[in-house]
Amino acid sequence: MKKASLFLVLALSFIVPVIKNGALIYAAEKTINLDLYFPVAVGGGPDKLISALCNQFSKENPNIKVNPVYSGSYADTRTKVQAAIKARKPPAVALMFSIDLFSLLSMDAILDYESLCTTKDDREWLSGFYDGFMKNSRTGGKTYGIPWQRSTIILYYNKDAFREAGLDPNKPPSTWAELEEYAKKLTKVENGITTRYGIEIPSDKAGYAYWMLQTFCTQQNGFNLMNEEGDEVYFNDPRTIKGITFWKSLSDKGYQPRGTTAWATTPTDFLEQRAAMIYHTTGNLTNIRKNAKFDFGVAMLPADLSRGSPTGGGNFYLFKGVPREQTEAAFKFIKWMTGDPNRVAQWSIDTGYVATRPEAYETQIMKDYAAKFPEALVARDQLKYGYAEFSVYDQARVQKILDDAIELIMTGQKDPVTALNEAQAQADQILKQYRKQK
Repeated sequence: MKKASLFLVLALSFIVPVIKNGALIYAAEKTINLDLYFPVAVGGGPDKLISALCNQFSKENPNIKVNPVYSGSYADTRTKVQAAIKARKPPAVALMFSIDLFSLLSMDAILDYESLCTTKDDREWLSGFYDGFMKNSRTGGKTYGIPWQRSTIILYYNKDAFREAGLDPNKPPSTWAELEEYAKKLTKVENGITTRYGIEIPSDKAGYAYWMLQTFCTQQNGFNLMNEEGDEVYFNDPRTIKGITFWKSLSDKGYQPRGTTAWATTPTDFLEQRAAMIYHTTGNLTNIRKNAKFDFGVAMLPADLSRGSPTGGGNFYLFKGVPREQTEAAFKFIKWMTGDPNRVAQWSIDTGYVATRPEAYETQIMKDYAAKFPEALVARDQLKYGYAEFSVYDQARVQKILDDAIELIMTGQKDPVTALNEAQAQADQILKQYRKQK
């Protein structure tokens, strides 16, 4: 009898009252299907985690079915979403680069969240994210992206290699000068062949060369590569030239591989002890923690005139041109994903990404995790010195110009001044049309 009653309750939960021809009837509630575009070419194996979260949400909200669409890298996701927008078949929701903001705005493709936050709880939720992550999420006084898979760049270092080189394993380099000094001591050459580089900082176009260059810029008292409006860049500024000149000098002196270093293989080089220190996203922290066969540490990036790191990663976007019911369902899903401190904390623990809400660090699960693995707090603490990731209008084209220039410099095909002057001229040619719209 109890089973029958339970079945009846479950059945009725999918039935809604409808007035038809003046009579009250009951009809099955329509299931709302949401395709969630999500990039998977990142560390931590987030695809399985996202699938589990989507299934959990759908169990709690039986009339909403969230279908993850794993769309490759962030760049692949951008291409697929923009193609869908142009075909007038936009998704209701997507997890995309935070730096895609201006490009999506130029397509008039995304909704602002203030227009959807109609209750006090909604507004409290919207105001509860770290300010550092909102720098790539807001513009013109409105919020267009909700932080989820967010990061800063951190220094990973092999403590065993430090001990071998006579360095204190609990004192990672804190300045550019120390970074160079440590990299020299950690570089191992046997029979004329470098078997371990002291440092690797990814610089290939397939990765995030522009992001790495930003580290050396923001460490000069917060200088950045672009303005807040996304329509000006400072590629040939003396501070940009200073930053990339120092970066390349590490290769010229043999402390990191010559030419370009691949983003995708840098963590592997570290795990296989071919590199004693690396710059990489905190999103790889869980991967390295699980797979390192040696004692390792993580630290804030070494400073020049100041500390600094650009933030990075993905935001949830809501798109125009979809049925209202899908937008409301997607908004509910995003609030569910990002509003529960325990859920946000668990995502951080499972992946290594920074928990995007301060209250997540007050949960018991995060306190217990941090007590055992204090390295998990480094990226969060570095948010104090966090700056907006490089983001401009026509992001893909302008970013490629800078990435190409970095490759030319790192491979010795052009000197920094020449390459960055040419890049500046090309970027100005693209961005001037957006400045005219002001």
